[in-house]
Amino acid sequence: MKTFEWTSAPGVAVALRAQTVTVAGAMLTASGEPAADPAILKAGGIDLLDLMKEGLLTPRRVVDLRGIPELGRVTSAADGTLAVGAMVTLAQVAAHPLIRDRYRALALAAAGSASPQIRNVATLGGNLLQRPRCWYFRSREHHCVRKGGASCFAFNGENQRHALFAHTGCAMVHPSTPATALVALGAQAELFDAGGRRRAVPLEQFFVGPRQDIERENVLLPGEILTAVLLPAPLPGAHSTHLRQGELDSFDWPIADVAVVLDLGAGTVCKTASVVLGAAAPVPWRARGAEAALAGKPVSVATARAAATAAIADAAPLSRNAWKIPVFEALVRRAILEAAGPA
Repeated sequence: MKTFEWTSAPGVAVALRAQTVTVAGAMLTASGEPAADPAILKAGGIDLLDLMKEGLLTPRRVVDLRGIPELGRVTSAADGTLAVGAMVTLAQVAAHPLIRDRYRALALAAAGSASPQIRNVATLGGNLLQRPRCWYFRSREHHCVRKGGASCFAFNGENQRHALFAHTGCAMVHPSTPATALVALGAQAELFDAGGRRRAVPLEQFFVGPRQDIERENVLLPGEILTAVLLPAPLPGAHSTHLRQGELDSFDWPIADVAVVLDLGAGTVCKTASVVLGAAAPVPWRARGAEAALAGKPVSVATARAAATAAIADAAPLSRNAWKIPVFEALVRRAILEAAGPA
């Protein structure tokens, strides 16, 4: 790891003035070598440190955001919107009483991410902005298409943990587990730029797939900072949950995860549903077929099974990952029935 400068930003404006490029921009060069002389922002630093140790990122300066108090707060607005600051840790998200009560899927997703040690350091904003965990992307010997190369090595290589959906050009899966729940809950990303302009982008539009931009995973621009995640007030009849499956019972990246949000009104009939799959595509994947199979129907074992079948109907497995299809089908069915059960 090369030497670098370290500075702490006391406020968002200072951080934005100090930043020169996003992490994605700092990594991307035509030669496959890390970009020279970038100044980048640091949240929890888990992914940043990994990229630096792997020789994929060599920043000139790291700007620490931990000294900005407003980024570490959870605040509730008069309209019921909950703003979770980008520097709130995953452990804090999992334990927060309002999140546990109103957004159960998010609390469960945060509680099931990484290890206890990492959850106490990793931040929600940093988790959402982390770069792909694909082993070809993380290898300096493989100059893949997402790093400015010519091809995705996973298509003809070791792809057993890669995408089942929307993998045109790149077969990575989105690395954030909380993102699965946040998309299902209809969350927005709050972004500020150096001019003080604010924009709120639905997370479903914030994350971008390889067809839209194969070299980055979101619409964050140079000179912008993710300040908070905005959660809308839940509907009175909303029930949500999140399930994940890993190869190990201990800390491991999920091979599949599912978030389900059901609006059951005052009964058992599902008025609307949101079903999102994680570790399934380059973005958190909306299973719209499953949502349509649930809308207007009583939630039962039969409807849950039909929705689970619809969720994986469009899967396009690669040479070594078809085994993930029944895993997702089982998780979707179980998540629907769990969300419809007692809150």
